Amino acid sequence: MADPMHQFEIHKIVDLPDITLPGVGAIDMALTNSTLAMTLAAGLIVAFMAAVTARPQVVPGRVQVIGEAAFNYIDNLAVGIIGHEGRKFFPFLFTIFLFILTMNVLGLFLVFTATSQLAVTATLGVMTFLLVLGVGFARNGLGFFKLFFPSGVPWYMLILVTPIEVISFLLRPVTLALRLFGNMLGGHVAMKVFAGFVVSLGTLAAGGGLGLLGIPGAALALGGVVALTALEFLVAFLQAFVFAVLACVYLNDVVNLGHHH
Repeated sequence: MADPMHQFEIHKIVDLPDITLPGVGAIDMALTNSTLAMTLAAGLIVAFMAAVTARPQVVPGRVQVIGEAAFNYIDNLAVGIIGHEGRKFFPFLFTIFLFILTMNVLGLFLVFTATSQLAVTATLGVMTFLLVLGVGFARNGLGFFKLFFPSGVPWYMLILVTPIEVISFLLRPVTLALRLFGNMLGGHVAMKVFAGFVVSLGTLAAGGGLGLLGIPGAALALGGVVALTALEFLVAFLQAFVFAVLACVYLNDVVNLGHHH
C-alpha cells in the first residue's frame, strides 16, 4: 500500500460476462473502480443539474447560483473563442467540462481517479478530435484542408509549413490526453509520496531515542500534503478548464476557417 502507483491500479468490483462484437472480439464488461468512478461522476452531474433546474427561482438559492455560474462560465468561453456560433457546441463543452472536473474532484476524496488513466483521457481527446473533424468537413467540405495552408505564407514556405501543420493537427488528441493524464497522475503520486513520509517518519519517532528527530520531518511532510491537496483542487479545476478552452480553440479553427473571428 506504500507504493505510490498502487492507487492507479484497476480492480474488478463486479465481474460480468464478456460480450463479443464482430470484428472487435471479446469485451470485458466487468464493473471496475474506474468505471464506478466515471459512473458516479456522471450520476452526480445529473443529480446536480436536476437540483438546479427543479425549482428555478428569481432569487436563486446556493445550488442554482453555482449551476448558473458554471453555465454562464462555459457559455462565455464558447462565445468568446468561437463567436456567436459557439453556442451550438455548448452542450458538448459544458458536459465535458463538468465531467472532467467532477472526476478530478472525486479523485481527491476517493481512492481512484479516473482521469489518471490514459485510456479515459485518450477517449475524451479522440471524441473532441472527431467532433472537430466532423464539423470541419460538414461546414467546409474539401475546403477543410485550407487549415493546413496558412494564408499569407509564400508558396515555397508551404513545403515546410504544411507538414508541420498536419502533424500538429494530428497530435491534438494526443496532447489533450497526455496533458490531463500527466497532471492528475503526477499530482497524486506526489501526494502519496509525502503522505508516505509522514507515516514512515512518524513510525520512526514512535520508537523513541534518535527516532524522535523524525517528528520535525513528519510535520514538514504533513504540511507538504496539505499544500499539495490545496494545489490539487486548483489543478482539478484548471485541467477541466484547459481541456474546454483547447476544445473551443480547435472548434474555432474549423468553424471560422478562412476568416478571423
